[in-house]
Amino acid sequence: MKFTKASVLAGGVSLLACAASAETLNIQTSFNAGDFSTQYLTETWLPKISEMTDGRIEIVLTPNGSVVPARETPEAVAAGVLDGDFTSVNYFAGLEPAYAIMGDLISGYDTPEQMLGFCKDGGGEAMMQKAADSVTDGEVHVVACGPYSREALPARVPIRTFEDLAGKKIRSPEGLAAAVFQAAGASPVSIPFSEVFGALEKGIVDAADASAYVNNDATGLHDVAPYPLYPGIHSMPSMQFTINAEKWESLSAEDQQALRTWWYDTMYAMAAEVTKLDKELAERDAAGGKIEVIDWPQDSRDKLREVARAQWEDYATKSDLAKEALDANLAYMKQIGLFKD
Repeated sequence: MKFTKASVLAGGVSLLACAASAETLNIQTSFNAGDFSTQYLTETWLPKISEMTDGRIEIVLTPNGSVVPARETPEAVAAGVLDGDFTSVNYFAGLEPAYAIMGDLISGYDTPEQMLGFCKDGGGEAMMQKAADSVTDGEVHVVACGPYSREALPARVPIRTFEDLAGKKIRSPEGLAAAVFQAAGASPVSIPFSEVFGALEKGIVDAADASAYVNNDATGLHDVAPYPLYPGIHSMPSMQFTINAEKWESLSAEDQQALRTWWYDTMYAMAAEVTKLDKELAERDAAGGKIEVIDWPQDSRDKLREVARAQWEDYATKSDLAKEALDANLAYMKQIGLFKD
């Protein structure tokens, strides 16, 4: 489906007008309106971009699906319907398999900061740009990329080690995540996110690929899954920050650098805040006695990473860019000591 500004406006979507004193960038996110992430960004970090550019640039964030479905943001940014996006790139795996590798290298990195380092200093940005070019013909500029949280794994039964995964039914998205769980001996089950609580409550699944600990706590998942694995063992979805290429070229080099610096400062700060909140909630729950917070030993984490690696390599055969994306990740992971060979 092709987008134009006229078609979106005709459909009743009105983008906010640019302020007279600043270039206002309308950026759609894959965060929902009530998310912690949305509130944190809006209250703490949006004002800073104006400060960093002496009032030349402002950013307006709109929530998931507010202008176009999340999976269609690359095309909308290319057409200028959106000035940019701030989106989990897992939405784009159907457009190019490299996005699955770049979006969430299941069980790969231990912390968001490691994966942010790959994007910022280890070639991740350039790889994400290649993926964007393959689906938008160079009409989208990738400013930055990386995750802000590692998801916990709420479970209704204890899964204390790698070996305990055997035979467990785990709600998982289809694709790379499901392949990793299956290779580890678990039985992945495809269930919509909206049905996770009920599936755990009724015992349809033993555990669920859900969200960060703070979000799982807010939605009550630990009431029905009192054995959460934290820190998580699997998922760390990466975001991208893109701007329409023509819009990007119209900005000064100083403001371009300010946008990139702002985004990474924001993500490192948000990662630290989510880690802090997750840790506080996990400690509260562990002390309360009703919830057993399970932290896998390092040898179990290493075993799952080795199993996952075989699935990454299999998935990387789906396209030349996917193979290049995996090679770039592996090179950086070896550099920081996550793999020895």
